[in-house]
Amino acid sequence: MFQGASSLSLDAKGRLSMPTRHRDVLGATAANQLTITRHPHGCLMLFPRPEWEKFRERIAQLPMAAQWWKRIFLGNAMDVELDGTGRVLVSPELRAAAGIEKDTMLLGMGNHFELWDKATYEAKEAEAMRGEMPEAFQDFSF
Repeated sequence: MFQGASSLSLDAKGRLSMPTRHRDVLGATAANQLTITRHPHGCLMLFPRPEWEKFRERIAQLPMAAQWWKRIFLGNAMDVELDGTGRVLVSPELRAAAGIEKDTMLLGMGNHFELWDKATYEAKEAEAMRGEMPEAFQDFSF
């Protein structure tokens, strides 16, 4: 399970240095192989390869009415691998799609990560905190 937020900067070539706390897990469970694709909320999703394969199968089974969403998720997917220093290359196309230039937020979301442009993430988080909690949290005890 991946959790936690990391404020990270991409290098000049668009590489993201994966936080050390996640590298061992990615090596053991995914042989350092990841798949990056678009998320409908304006960020990128990074999946360890075994988790991507499960997600890909679920998406592939959607009906023809969801064809554009299949294109968005599957057509934009890029297979990548952590290099020897724990960096992963985020393609220019995916960076542009998510509005990511340099400063990012990497969020552990259980079985995958979300990668956000830092300013976009901070604005959306502030907006969410000002609003009402979703109904799903009404019976949730903190």
